[in-house]
Amino acid sequence: MFRHILVPVDDSTLSFKAVTYAAKMAKASKGRITVLHVIPPFTTPMYADAFVMPADMLSPEEYTKETLRFAQKLFAKAHKATLRAGRVTSHGVSVVDDQPWRAIIKTARKRRCDVIVMASHGRRGVAAVVLGSQTTKVLTHSKIPVLVCR
Repeated sequence: MFRHILVPVDDSTLSFKAVTYAAKMAKASKGRITVLHVIPPFTTPMYADAFVMPADMLSPEEYTKETLRFAQKLFAKAHKATLRAGRVTSHGVSVVDDQPWRAIIKTARKRRCDVIVMASHGRRGVAAVVLGSQTTKVLTHSKIPVLVCR
């Protein structure tokens, strides 16, 4: 059975559906859950001639503070979902990476997770090509089993 489950969340309804499903799996196997939120790195806008900082843009420090605060809200929401689904131990981890799929696999390996449970938005055609599918990339590159929730 799966004893340590990694669940990436992005504040979508589907990602919290995956949390609930993972909590049921963890309860059945007396396992635990690590909830992962991948934060995109801070980027500054660059123009052809110079760098211009828009007045309403966050500083790198403010960006870090805001993204970590947002991640904590996601972890609290996920923790409530795991409690409702079966009083499963869960904790949150946030990492900064411009490639979420890579961060998911790396975190699963580093934390010695047995399975990755994640959502798929089910985009097809041009939307899938343009937006990219993090789930597809995890499925393609992971050596750890992946369970996809829809």
